[in-house]
Amino acid sequence: MKTNNSKTIVFVTGAFVSHNGWNEWKTYFESKGYTTYNPAWPFKDASPAELRDRQPNDTDLAALTLNEVVDHYANFVKSLPEKPIIIGHSLGGLITQILVNRDLAAAGVAIHSVPPQGVIPYEFSFLKAGYKVLGIFSSLKKTYLMSLSDWQYAFTNGMTLEEQKKTWEENTIPESKTVGRGGLSSAARVDFKKSHAPLLLTSGDKDNIIPASLNVRNFKAYKNNGSVLEYKEFPGRNHFVLGLSTWKEDADYILEWLDRN
Repeated sequence: MKTNNSKTIVFVTGAFVSHNGWNEWKTYFESKGYTTYNPAWPFKDASPAELRDRQPNDTDLAALTLNEVVDHYANFVKSLPEKPIIIGHSLGGLITQILVNRDLAAAGVAIHSVPPQGVIPYEFSFLKAGYKVLGIFSSLKKTYLMSLSDWQYAFTNGMTLEEQKKTWEENTIPESKTVGRGGLSSAARVDFKKSHAPLLLTSGDKDNIIPASLNVRNFKAYKNNGSVLEYKEFPGRNHFVLGLSTWKEDADYILEWLDRN
């Protein structure tokens, strides 16, 4: 039985990248009859170039915490006239799972999601791609900007050098190290036993920073309690999944899943 009748979608952006990465998705879902939003994180509502110009001394962004980002989206969702469908990528997928767990969503889709607390990310590629944002050897008062070489490994592996440079310019922005650390804390907790709105987790077999095996463990952490829970792995997708030439195939799968649930 279909339980989700919402026609509102909130897209939740992950770390390291601009919220403008959802623009094509917004246009496409709006063409299918949805009202869509892609609010920026606090202190990130500017162009990637402008945000990079503030690097590394944007003290407001540097002090931002994961709890504050989650609350930012929770408050936005609560301001809407109906419970929305929430679709998040990467750390935005974690935020999506948290908001679904708080009963704030009509349905949720977590794309290549950072896992909640308790799902241990021990894969080498995850550690290699993501450890710098934790700021272990640097000041938490300064923001972190992913270099082109790190972007090539973490997001755009398998793409041409021209594509990697272009996508770095168009998407990459400074990040709060305290937000990164928050992903390993109780701020990232969900109750895996709790009943929840329909939730879809997707992954890609070429993703280095969030390997598919990590998404599988995230999926399996949820307890079978009658809630709608599905998992889908797409071939050929790296972490830049939202901007790949195959993005519309992923969007169509999500639309079909929403129609069913």
